[in-house]
Amino acid sequence: MTNNENEEKDKKIGGLEAENDTLDTKENAVYSDDLQYEDDEEMENPAQALKKLREKLKTCEKEKKDYLDGWQRMRADFANARKEEETRRGEMIKFASEGLVDDLIPVLDSFSMAFGNKEAWEKVDANWRKGVEYIYAQMYSILESRGLTEIGKAGETFDPHLHVAIEEIPTPSEKEANTISEVVQKGYRLHNKVIRPAKVKAFGHPTE
Repeated sequence: MTNNENEEKDKKIGGLEAENDTLDTKENAVYSDDLQYEDDEEMENPAQALKKLREKLKTCEKEKKDYLDGWQRMRADFANARKEEETRRGEMIKFASEGLVDDLIPVLDSFSMAFGNKEAWEKVDANWRKGVEYIYAQMYSILESRGLTEIGKAGETFDPHLHVAIEEIPTPSEKEANTISEVVQKGYRLHNKVIRPAKVKAFGHPTE
């Protein structure tokens, strides 16, 4: 390649580079003009820009409060539902043995009848008697651990929610009025639920 050809080639390349520089300068000028226009607009209306920012902040704060309130409500509802479920489950566990207790109450009555006739009971062989008493104590202890308690005791105040009076006995003593004279049949309560009221004889009001 001759020197003249090289010179011509260099001129062409230089021309293209110059043309590209010109285009880049024009594009940058356009972008610069746009940015300058936006900045000028904001500078000319600072109060309007501040107002828009305040409105956006107010909207964001409201949305944040709504989200927080909704989350707190959901959390409270979930806690209440879980508490109610635990209460129901606890009640089911407490009274799951109610049917078994009902079936065993007649057995407890049989023991009470045997022990109630002291004269006949004391005539029974001592070793055999102690064995039966031990079996009763063991069975009642198990039922008691499940929440069973006896209802009805001589001398306590008559309560229609706990006792059924099968006979009213007049009494001259004001102190003994409306109290239990004798327990005919023991009652039972499972936890806070009366499963059978006690049958009793109760003192009425004193005669004048």
